[in-house]
Order: sequence, then structure tokens, then C-alpha cells
Amino acid sequence: MAVFVQMFDSLVDNVTKVLHGKEGVVRAALTCVLAEGHLLIEDVPGVGKTSLARAICKSVNLTWNRVQFTPDLLPSDITGVTVFDQATSSFSFRPGPVFANIVLGDEINRASPKTQSALLEVMQEHTVSTDGAVYPVPRPFVVIATQNPIDLEGTYVLPEAQLDRFLMRLSVGYPSAEAEAEVLRTEKDSATVEQLSAVMERDALLAMIEFVKRGVEVSRSVEQYIVAICSSTREMPEIRLGVSPRGGLALLRAARVVAATAGRPFVTPDDVQAMASATLAHRIVLRPDASMQGRTPEEVIARAVQAVPVPRAVVR
Repeated sequence: MAVFVQMFDSLVDNVTKVLHGKEGVVRAALTCVLAEGHLLIEDVPGVGKTSLARAICKSVNLTWNRVQFTPDLLPSDITGVTVFDQATSSFSFRPGPVFANIVLGDEINRASPKTQSALLEVMQEHTVSTDGAVYPVPRPFVVIATQNPIDLEGTYVLPEAQLDRFLMRLSVGYPSAEAEAEVLRTEKDSATVEQLSAVMERDALLAMIEFVKRGVEVSRSVEQYIVAICSSTREMPEIRLGVSPRGGLALLRAARVVAATAGRPFVTPDDVQAMASATLAHRIVLRPDASMQGRTPEEVIARAVQAVPVPRAVVR
């Protein structure tokens, strides 16, 4: 357990060399990666969304590809295409950029719904089906996507099915005055993404992922606590679409990682509460009247968590 915590902290330290004053966001993003889930980073331009994603890619010695989403991007530009090879007189499949350990999708909401739908299968099943054949992507496989929620011109709303496949949604937010001043003071000498070196190999990351799955216990009472939180969102009057069962699984996986990074072999209700907003808020749809009243998904999820009694027994 101590080795896991040390390795996780080394990843955090490496990424925070680029993203100043945002250790909490960095820890949450790495939690998503160790839960082997996909991450959606949503915020205004210039706060470090892409830098965060690239820093994570550079910190682990994995294969990664970047896809700049545009309105003219085609599904085959992401998944790959079957071409005729004149030398062998046969058809062969040329893998697209999705065949990598980490796929960075920049401004994902600028692609058409048809192109976005090309990610549905691979994000859920980790395979690409084309021309009657199924091709697996390498493991680990993580999609890290960014989008700007303010700029609406030339963008498309992400389908609910695709949002539900993101384990976590994070906002970087503006840095504090002290952190921003530090960025200005060290502008000449500060580390950039290109200067980062990998602090971990693929096998080490896979070992951490497997440790979380098999080395962190979840009591039945905590499982029931997660189910109760998700179920409560389906009954709240201001919510039109509540959290899916996939959302409960996402919360469980993220809570396991939080427990491991704290040096504990079991999940507590505090771990669940810490990850509830990031894993559940993007999965609910508010009713129009609730949105007009200024309600936010994060606020509604917080109310759902507060309304569910906290279990006392957390160890099997």
C-alpha cells in the first residue's frame, strides 16, 4: 500500500510541474486514469485543460495520440479505415488514432454527432468493429477529452450516451492569485509539457490498476450507500434523467482509488462523497424549470448525497 501511495504521489508531483496550484484537480484526474475510466475536462479557454491532459500522457510511458475534433472530422479518421493493398491483392485495416493507450480528444464537442458516435463502442467495450471484424485497443485505454462549455458557435451537444461513458467530468478553474503570480514570476524557467519526462512505465501503471481492483475492499453497506445515492437522483423532482447503473460503477471505481491513495485497503463513505460530484453530475439531466431557477447538477448531486444516511460499518 505504501508503494502505491508513493507512486501515485510521484505522478501528481510530475503533473503539477505544469499545472500550478491545481493539485486537487490533478489528483482527481489521475484517480480517473487509475480507475481505468475516461475523463472529460470542461472549462473556459486558457486555464490548462489541454496541458493537464498532455502532462498526464507524458508522465507515463504509454502510447498516446491526439485528435483535434473539427466539424469535418469523419468516424474513420478516429477508428481507422480498411484499404485495398495492391501488393497483396487483399484488404487490410489501417488503425486510426484511437488505437493507443491514451487518446487525447481536443474540443470534442466540435465534431458532428456521427463522428462522436464512433467513440461509443470503443469507450465502453475497448474494441473497434469495422467490415465484420473486431479489433481490440491496447490496455490500459483511456480517452481524455476537453471541451469549452461557453463557446456554442460551431459546437454540438454531447449525446447522453457518450457523456455516460465518461467516468468523470472535471473543471480546472482559474488559479488562485498566488498561483497565477507564481506562473508569471517563473515564466522563463517554468516546466512545459514538452520538458516533462515519464516517471512510470506501462507495466507499473497496470499493476497499480490491478491493485486497486483486487486490493481495496468494499463493504456491503458502502455498496448499498452508493446504490442509495444513485437511486435518490431518479426520484428527485428537479431531475428528468437520473444516474444510470453505470454511474454507480464509476463512483465505486473512483472511491476505490481514493481509498488506495489514502493508504487504506477499504472504502469509506468519505471516499464515496469525495467522488460523487465528479462521477455523477454529468450523468443527470435537470428539468427545464430547475435549470431556469439556476440549479446546477453539482448542487443537486450534493443534495442527494446529504439526503442519504451514512452507513456506520464499512469493513466486511
